[in-house]
This record gives sequence, C-alpha cells and structure tokens, in this order.
Amino acid sequence: QVQLVESGGGLVQAGGSLRLSCTASGGTVSSYTMSWFRQAPGKERDFVAGMRWTGGSTGYADSVKGRFTISRDNAKNTVYLQMNSAKPEDAAVYYCAARVGYTIAQTAISYNYWGQGTQVTVSS
Repeated sequence: QVQLVESGGGLVQAGGSLRLSCTASGGTVSSYTMSWFRQAPGKERDFVAGMRWTGGSTGYADSVKGRFTISRDNAKNTVYLQMNSAKPEDAAVYYCAARVGYTIAQTAISYNYWGQGTQVTVSS
C-alpha cells in the first residue's frame, strides 16, 4: 500500500509562483509513474503533469506547458510541481497520483493511488 501526501498549496497572485510537494511512503517508487491532477468545482479531474520515476521522462497538459515543471527528489521520495506564471484558471484542488508502470497516463482512472489534495487559489 502506497500513501501519498500533498503539501504546498495556498494563495498565489496571478503571475506568481508556487511549489507543490507530494511525498510517497509505504513502497518503492522506482517502477511508478507519478502525476499531478487538478479539479475545480463543477469540473472534471484533469491531468496536469506526469513523470516516470525511473528515467525522469515527463509529460504536460497543453494548458500548463512552459509554465509548470514536474520534478523529483529520489532521497525524499518526493515529487514536486513548480507552478510559475500562475493564471486564475489554475485555481483548483491539486492531487498527486501514482500508478505502477512507466506510462504517463492522462486519465484519472489509470491511477491506483491518490493523495488527499491541496488547494491552490489564484488571485487576479
């Protein structure tokens, strides 16, 4: 059983930056794909960014490409989402997710483990 815990959410001004963290425990992440999803009220849970733990291959939603960066810290079993040039449309609850395998899937149903979510609010 893998547990995921997000942190780092909060209020950021439009154009500002915020870094989210997701720490995994209870298992090895070497064979996992780690991703960030977000969900605004009344909206679907959408893929934001993903990363194959081994090798570090990444993928991004078009809406965040060039602004957000996903990265990892192997020693801490932690995945980060660096959010730059924040836009009001980025406001949502952000969830960390993990799946066994090396495919950076972009559908929520493909992921086995989820964190509790962390709220990101963007002021204009």
